[in-house]
Amino acid sequence: MISLKSSLIFIASVGLLFLGACSNSNQVATTEKNPAISTSTPASPAGKTSSQHGESKGGQVVETGAYHLEFVAEKEANGTHMDFYLQRGDNHEAISNAKVKAQVQTPDGSQKTLNLTYDREGKHYTVLLPEKSSGQYQVKMLVDIDGKKVDGRFSFNK
Repeated sequence: MISLKSSLIFIASVGLLFLGACSNSNQVATTEKNPAISTSTPASPAGKTSSQHGESKGGQVVETGAYHLEFVAEKEANGTHMDFYLQRGDNHEAISNAKVKAQVQTPDGSQKTLNLTYDREGKHYTVLLPEKSSGQYQVKMLVDIDGKKVDGRFSFNK
């Protein structure tokens, strides 16, 4: 009786391993915490690399249409410094005339909207998020490029 149960457990385990190995590994998990800000699993931050899409700044990258969006969050003593790189085309030319806002959902569920300013020297948009609470932050970048709307969703942990 005990060997029969052991055999069934062993066969079931092997079957589950087989099903797990055969499943599609290109799945994306989506979470809906707030209808205003929904997120999908972001690209993992990578080191500065050069690829078919140009050089990465080490942040989370979203390619949407003809635009390259990259988000980098760095902790500071008085909050989180957020950098946002907005580029167009295959040559990844920086776009300096866009209106960029960040909708940030804090770990406690409250929302803040921040206007980003363009840093000409660094060729990117920047803002300081004065929040100090730890947890996961959801960020939706709202971009207006000469009337064309482009959005990107990102997240970071503090």
